Amino acid sequence: MKLRMFDVLFIFVLMLLLVSCSQQFPPATNVTMPAMFADHMVLQQGIPVPVWGSADPGGQVIVEINGQSKRGVVKSDGSWKIKLNSMTAGGPFTMTVVAADTTTIQDVLVGEVWICSGQSNMEFPVVRTMNAETEIANANYSDIRLFIVDKDTSITPRTDVTSEGWKLCSPETVGPFSAVGYFFGRDIHTSQHVPVGLIGSYWGGTPAEAWTSSQGLKKLADFRNLINIQGTRIVAVSEIMQFYMDKIKEWQDKVDNIIAEKYPLIDFENWNTVDFDATNWDDMQLPQFWNNAGLKDYTGIVRFRKLISLPNDFAGKPLKVHVGAIDEADIAWFNGVIVGAADDWDKKRVYNIPDSLIHVGQNVIAIQVANGWGLGGMYGPAEDMYVETSNGWKLPLEGDWKYCVTLPNSDVPGRVTYPIGPNGYTMLYNGMIAPLIPYGIRGAIWYQGESNAERAYQYRSLFSEMIMDWRMHWKEGNFPFLFVQLANYNERTNEPVDDSWAELREAQTMALLLPNTGIAVTVDIGDAVDIHPTNKQEVGRRLALNARSQVYGETLVYSGPIYKDMVVEDGKIRLSFYHVGGGLVAKGDDSLKGFAIAGADHKFVWADAKIDGNDIIVSSPDVTEPVAVRYAWAANPECNLYNKEELPASPFRTDDWEGVTFGKK
Repeated sequence: MKLRMFDVLFIFVLMLLLVSCSQQFPPATNVTMPAMFADHMVLQQGIPVPVWGSADPGGQVIVEINGQSKRGVVKSDGSWKIKLNSMTAGGPFTMTVVAADTTTIQDVLVGEVWICSGQSNMEFPVVRTMNAETEIANANYSDIRLFIVDKDTSITPRTDVTSEGWKLCSPETVGPFSAVGYFFGRDIHTSQHVPVGLIGSYWGGTPAEAWTSSQGLKKLADFRNLINIQGTRIVAVSEIMQFYMDKIKEWQDKVDNIIAEKYPLIDFENWNTVDFDATNWDDMQLPQFWNNAGLKDYTGIVRFRKLISLPNDFAGKPLKVHVGAIDEADIAWFNGVIVGAADDWDKKRVYNIPDSLIHVGQNVIAIQVANGWGLGGMYGPAEDMYVETSNGWKLPLEGDWKYCVTLPNSDVPGRVTYPIGPNGYTMLYNGMIAPLIPYGIRGAIWYQGESNAERAYQYRSLFSEMIMDWRMHWKEGNFPFLFVQLANYNERTNEPVDDSWAELREAQTMALLLPNTGIAVTVDIGDAVDIHPTNKQEVGRRLALNARSQVYGETLVYSGPIYKDMVVEDGKIRLSFYHVGGGLVAKGDDSLKGFAIAGADHKFVWADAKIDGNDIIVSSPDVTEPVAVRYAWAANPECNLYNKEELPASPFRTDDWEGVTFGKK
């Protein structure tokens, strides 16, 4: 085809304009890039890949890789972002960032990138997993790259993370990485034959609200009280702490009322003042966990107090009280007045005492410790416990403290979330997720929920909102989000019960209503006495089955049976299911276990359950007019419904009666 003279002139002028535009911007100076852009990184295949950073405004940045050369100009706010064209899996490549100073990033692969996030069961490292020695010795996968985000909290979204950088997966590097993340990534790598980049961003013991942005939380009524709904940031720190202390005082009133009602014979009136007679309280040498000091396996509230004598020189001068780390939450009083509170098991407490509270002579430090799981108490090095004056004089606090067991965990009302630490609203999203955005990813895997179990009804909306929130910020559409349902844990019950962990599993299952989500059911591979089961290989495999089918298009069964519907037939209930695979089976036995049935009185009894084709028929001679069935409805249920592909059924109930966590916030 012949070009007309006009077309030739147009193309010539366009080329001149392009050359002119490229020449009017000088090379950018002081170019920096986030920590993810480093040697050995993995870029996501199949999408335009963002590359970004900061520099002095007005300069030009050029990014070159795999035959591409893309340029951009630094904005007035000092930010720049360039999108590379979509690439197919491969490498290694070299990325060159051309500016006043050229940066070269070596050994770059293109493949599949997954975020691995959540709390301690995602953080649980390969070195602690089942058969760890063998797994580590065999972890020679140079095309799997591992990136661990250092723990960080922030009131506002950060722009970068700290990290040791990308590491080639090997016996020398795999040990500290998430076991679930590694086993998932290994399955993706070996099944899809592509490089895999795994970004581990996790923190044990943390709730979902800490991993959600302020924009997401302000959509939920339960969380608006600390979110500035006029903007996109949390309100000032002083306002947050004032709000927290107001809530702490409300919570303490609840505790005191429960003690007065249930334990009226225990005298706690003015227990945190100097004049209180604590001679009948026991002595405990601190610091140490109370599990090691006569309170083995106790969870709940314990009150501690210590008298200190201050000389005349202390009059009219403020003090600082250092009490070390506390497992888990505490409220501190000095001479009967609250001086601080925190809820963070490994945070060292330092409380400021105003001069108006200080007496010459006897003073009392009183600390109430609440612990819901683990060892409990005031622990850490003895040198962390002391009173400090403004001129540096120190009075040690180690040694004998008076203590009194106060309230068992079953009677303790839901605690107030400490807003500044890793459990605070948005704190981990701001510190450990926001800085990763918009790094190109395929999707995310998630293992969390234990920390929200006592608020399972709330988790129904919170968890789904967190998923949508991440997707909104990443701007990659409804990227795959695969999650692990809580494993079985704790003592097994003899009779059907209401249970917070069962309700949390239900809340997790409800997130499957969102597009591109998947669940790994683990109610059969937990540990009754350890909240951190070591069989993370199977957890990773079940997550990978979801990805291999739903993301990568393999034809395979990726889920166990999930409850679909019920009908009442002749005094029995017929249940139907999704994901029956090759058929329903009672694993390890001819009879199904874990089914309970109830009538209109809401009283559940164990039931007979039989497989009938792809359905299950449930009945009991004690319930002639049944209206509801529950399966595996306990923290550690005895249950054995699977499909022939040996994937367990998700716990479920057919009723919507109010549970034990209804209304808890």
